[in-house]
Amino acid sequence: MACVAALSSLPAQAAMRPTPGVGGAYQYVPPLPFLHGRFITTAQLSAQLAACEQRLQRARQGAGRRVPTVVIVGASITAGVGAGQPDRSWAALLVRRLGWNAVVYGDPGAGYVRPGIHRRGPVAREIAEVDLRKLNPALVIVQAGHNDMGVQAQLEQQRVKQVIAQIRAAAPDAGIALITVFVGRLHRPAAYQTDRTIVAAAKAADPAVIIMDPLAGKWKYARIRDGLHPTAAGSQWIAGQVGQILEGRGVHPMLAPRGAGAAPGGRPDRVVCNFGLQVPAAVQTAPVKPVPVSLR
Repeated sequence: MACVAALSSLPAQAAMRPTPGVGGAYQYVPPLPFLHGRFITTAQLSAQLAACEQRLQRARQGAGRRVPTVVIVGASITAGVGAGQPDRSWAALLVRRLGWNAVVYGDPGAGYVRPGIHRRGPVAREIAEVDLRKLNPALVIVQAGHNDMGVQAQLEQQRVKQVIAQIRAAAPDAGIALITVFVGRLHRPAAYQTDRTIVAAAKAADPAVIIMDPLAGKWKYARIRDGLHPTAAGSQWIAGQVGQILEGRGVHPMLAPRGAGAAPGGRPDRVVCNFGLQVPAAVQTAPVKPVPVSLR
């Protein structure tokens, strides 16, 4: 059962305001989160997320066979940018492959340091909004890195370690997987530097963390014209790649016999809370050059 509520729409014009970008540039960003084709307030977003998580908890408690839960947080690729909508993102496709309960939360532009276009990041904030203690997930996946290019290595390391500690504190039994830097046509040297920083910090924080590295692994997937974001077919490829890596680490799809408590296809009924935020077509984002973020 999918948890997608009807949300009131706001005029597109109300979603455009100039905001100083990094490096002195200006960009248009939506003042409100844009979810499933509609603008909502941050209070509505939090309420919808909490309500869907409660449904997930109730469904899990009532299930005859326990269905694992995966929590996936990240940036634009997790939100479905390029694929066209949240339910076509690699994260949504992976959840279908696993047959697990899930919470997916992505904000384009978010990183371990960067706050994202909707200011729902950085990823530590996304994780904080998802109630890991109550959900007790079997797996937490973090997709971030590309948007942190230009961030000082020391700060990036600190934030990666903090995120891993945050997950460990709230969900001590969960597996942790990081998907690191996706790279487009530009900023390749900076991408490699950020990627190495994230990988080194993650290994130092917890050697058991599963690291999936699109940059070092030379992932080749179908992309939209920007050269970075995956098409719907590209998202399918990424989901397959992630699924194969996870299965190699002992994470397997949930299968069940047909009958009471089972959905079509022999899988148990499940709840998916997909909160992949989108970039409205009406909002034009000016190119913004990443700049270093200082330690304070």
